[in-house]
Amino acid sequence: MSITTKRGDAGETDLLLGSRVGKSHPRLAAVGEVDELNAALGLARVFVGSAEVRAEVVRAQGNLVALMGMLSAGPEQAERYTAMGFKGLETGAVEELTRVCTEWEDSFPGGFKGWSMPGEKGGAGAAMLEMARCVCRRAERAVISLPSQDQPVDGVPGAWLNRLSDLLWLAARVEERHQEE
Repeated sequence: MSITTKRGDAGETDLLLGSRVGKSHPRLAAVGEVDELNAALGLARVFVGSAEVRAEVVRAQGNLVALMGMLSAGPEQAERYTAMGFKGLETGAVEELTRVCTEWEDSFPGGFKGWSMPGEKGGAGAAMLEMARCVCRRAERAVISLPSQDQPVDGVPGAWLNRLSDLLWLAARVEERHQEE
């Protein structure tokens, strides 16, 4: 099948499992924001020097693909989506991000003071993580702003994206420290 189907030329597109919506539909906008976050993390992944941070980026990207699927299938197709073998966010995904955030935050005994200044330390990886954090916040707003009939069934995506933005801020600090070593 060709990637060029021309089915979207009139301003509509296919969602997963057969639904069609206008390209301005809020669910499609949320999928697009999550897709952009995945791309931003892919770029950061290339430049990050810390293996620890890179592993978390890889895990997040896997969960973002799952989230895009969940959003694209929508709550009306959630059972079918799962029955077809597609996975949602990893079980315990919010708790796992919280655990990593706590671990990383505890690794900075002096804590943090003031605002971070992306790029201040000169590392491309940390600056790209900061950009991904900003995209993550936008994706979070798009997901939580969905009308109730378009919200994912379990309510986890909003909390997961919120925690992911925390993790990305901390990941930039870990990456800056790695760069200094």
